[in-house]
Amino acid sequence: MSRKIVIVGGGFAGLWGALGAARLLDMEGRADGPVEIALVSPAPVLAMRPRLHESEPEGMTTPILPLLEAAGVRYIQGTVDRIHQRDQCVEATSADGGRLTLSYDRLLLTSGSRMHRPEVPGLREHAFSVDQLEEAVALDRHLKRLASLPETPARNTVVVVGGGFTGIEVACELPARLRAALGGDAAFDIVLVERGAEIGPDLGAGPRPVIEEALDKLGVTRVLGAAVVAVDTGGVRTADGRRVEAATVIWTGGPRASALTEQLAGERDALGRLRVEDDLRVAGVPGVFAAGDVASAVVDDQGKHALMSCQHALDMGRHAGHNVAADLLGLPTLAYRQPRYVTCLDLGGWGAVYTEGWDRQVKMAGADAKALKVKINTQWIYPPSADRATLLAAAAPARAVAG
Repeated sequence: MSRKIVIVGGGFAGLWGALGAARLLDMEGRADGPVEIALVSPAPVLAMRPRLHESEPEGMTTPILPLLEAAGVRYIQGTVDRIHQRDQCVEATSADGGRLTLSYDRLLLTSGSRMHRPEVPGLREHAFSVDQLEEAVALDRHLKRLASLPETPARNTVVVVGGGFTGIEVACELPARLRAALGGDAAFDIVLVERGAEIGPDLGAGPRPVIEEALDKLGVTRVLGAAVVAVDTGGVRTADGRRVEAATVIWTGGPRASALTEQLAGERDALGRLRVEDDLRVAGVPGVFAAGDVASAVVDDQGKHALMSCQHALDMGRHAGHNVAADLLGLPTLAYRQPRYVTCLDLGGWGAVYTEGWDRQVKMAGADAKALKVKINTQWIYPPSADRATLLAAAAPARAVAG
């Protein structure tokens, strides 16, 4: 009987977790018996989530089946909806609607996150988002249909709710997308609504002047200190009674960890992430590791925690994959640390801004930063070719890429 490692989720952390586990097993030669690695996800593709604010999002995926096959990882198409911690198994719904039960000796949870949608009237019915691939595709199709609607100020107005990382990237990309949809001479309004007193509240003061310059150049109006309290087919209403007429409302609230974290006995943070030990095992839950957006992991000796970002998911996945296999084989595990922190924020046609450190010191802005952002989003975050040696070498836990 083979021992089994089950990985739940096929995002950045899940894919690199599978490859990291395969790498260690390959190095150790599996001398004490066979080990099967199985990855379960709804589709055999990696959605390039950092690119979903761009146009044509349906093309922002890359197949993972050739990679998993090259590494000797079994792929199971399905959605895990139950984790039975005591029985060491998971239940999943297969692609054809059937039920699957998968036992495990070690479990790696990498089921990601979804955007938090508060109980704002009309939000779920009338607002678009770029959180998940299918949601970004729906927005893209909507924008392309705008020209077929009667020309009104509301048709030519887009409200972006949330002035954080995602909201800024969406707002800055919209001018080019609206010109493509409505015609190069069309007049349009992009309104970025942020409940805080300043744009980019979580990004800090360092990059803010650059962001504000870009928004000004791109013609994005900011409404600050305003919480949206209602969304309908014609626009939004804010807490101070302001009404903004718009045919398009895009919500960019913060993420929350997958609800699967609630089925484990571990401690969770305010974002629903499981508290993990230094080697990414879930604290207090034997045989279970977590990585990516479901893990509240310490990244440095100052106690800072990983963010819900591609940057941290990539190397966290590599570490978790290595460790889940090492733990199964009785080998020492590695402490996860990723002390270098950088950001590269896409500012659309204006360019981008690149910062280093947790205080986000601006190191590059404009066209040069944009070239770096393009390289990150079109090269660095993509997995290499399906060559076994190349894949396993890339799965070594040591790399970091800007998000």
